[in-house]
Amino acid sequence: MKPETKLPKVGTTIFTVMSQLAAEHGAVNLGQGFPDFEVPGRLVDALDRAMRAGLNQYAPAHGLPALREAIAAKTERCYDHRPDADTEVTVTSGASEAIFDAIHAVVRPGDEVIVLDPCYDCYEPAIDLAGGVAVHVPLDPATFAPHWGVVSAAITPKTRMLMINTPHNPSGAMLGADDIAQLTALLRGTDIVLLSDEVYEHIVFDGARHESILRHAELRERAFVVSSFGKTYHCTGWKVGYCVAPPALTAEFRKVHQYNTFCTFTPAQAAFAEMIREEPAHYEQLGAFYEAKRDRFRAQLEGTRLKPLPVPGGYFQLVDYSAVSDLDDAAFCRWLTTEKGVAAIPLSPFYESPPAGQRLARLCFAKNEATLDEAIARLGAL
Repeated sequence: MKPETKLPKVGTTIFTVMSQLAAEHGAVNLGQGFPDFEVPGRLVDALDRAMRAGLNQYAPAHGLPALREAIAAKTERCYDHRPDADTEVTVTSGASEAIFDAIHAVVRPGDEVIVLDPCYDCYEPAIDLAGGVAVHVPLDPATFAPHWGVVSAAITPKTRMLMINTPHNPSGAMLGADDIAQLTALLRGTDIVLLSDEVYEHIVFDGARHESILRHAELRERAFVVSSFGKTYHCTGWKVGYCVAPPALTAEFRKVHQYNTFCTFTPAQAAFAEMIREEPAHYEQLGAFYEAKRDRFRAQLEGTRLKPLPVPGGYFQLVDYSAVSDLDDAAFCRWLTTEKGVAAIPLSPFYESPPAGQRLARLCFAKNEATLDEAIARLGAL
C-alpha cells in the first residue's frame, strides 16, 4: 500500500543531498552550515560533568530551570528585556523543533502564513502539516531586504502569522531599525502572530546591532522568538534551541512541544546553563570571531571568478557565478561538487518561484582556515 503523501512538494532536503554528494566525491563541503572546528572546551567539560553526575534522565518538559534562568538573564543582558523563565522560556530540540511547535500552536487549517522568500526550507512543510497556506512574498532580489508595502498587500483576513529571519539565511541580510518601525506599524491593530527566527543573533558584523524582536515591546507581545545554541556554540549536532514568547503563546507552544519531543537532551542543558553563566564572552565575541573569517574568505574569493555579495551577518557567503557558468543554480552546484571538488548550496530550494536568471550559490565560511584554503585553491581553478 502506498499512502497518499501529506507533503507532495517535499523530497530529501538539499542540505542532505549536497553533503552526501560531497562525501561521495571527496569535495570540500562548504554547503551544509556546520562548523568543522572544536566546541568550546568549557562546554565539553560541563557536558561530561553533567553526565557523570547522573543528569541522564528526562529533563522537565519545558527545560531545566537553571537553563531557562540563564536564557532569561542572557536575554536581559543582550536586549534589555528579561522574560519570565517559568512562563515565557521553553527549551527545544533545536530551532527547527521550535519553529514547528510555534506554527502548530497557532496555525489552523486554512490560515495563511506569510513567508519571505528566499526562506529556510523547514518553514513551508510545517505550515502544510498544520493545514495552513504558505503565502510567499519575495525579498528584493538584489539586497534581500523586505518591501513592506508588498508584505502589507499580502495580508488578508486569513493571515494568521508572519515569519521573519534576521540575520537571514541564506543571504546574511539583516533587518534594521527602520524595518522594525515599519513592521510594528504593519502589525499594529491586527491579530497576526510574528515568528522571528534569530538563530544567527550573535553573528553580526561591522558594528551593526541585531534588532531582536525581544528589544521591542509592542512586537514581542505577539511573537515567538527562536534561537539556537548549535549556531552560537559550534555544536549543531547537539540539537538544542529555545523559544521565548509571552505567556499565552508559550502555553499553546508547550502543548505542542510536550507531544513532539517532550524534553531535550538533559546533560547538554546543564552544560549550556553553565556556559552562559560563566563565559558570556563567548557569545559577546562571536561576531568578531566570524567577521575575521568572513573578511579573510572574501579577500580570497576576490582572486577567483566568483563575485562575493555583501554579508552583514550569519556565516554564509553568497557568490554570483555568472562569470563562470550559465547553468542554473542546482546544476551548477552539482557540477561544482562532482567536477571541481567544492560543495555549495543552490538558492532555488529557498524559493517558491526563484528569480529568472539568478546565478547565486551559498558557501559556508564557518570552517577552519585549512578547509577554506583548500576550497579556495579549487575555486581559483574555475
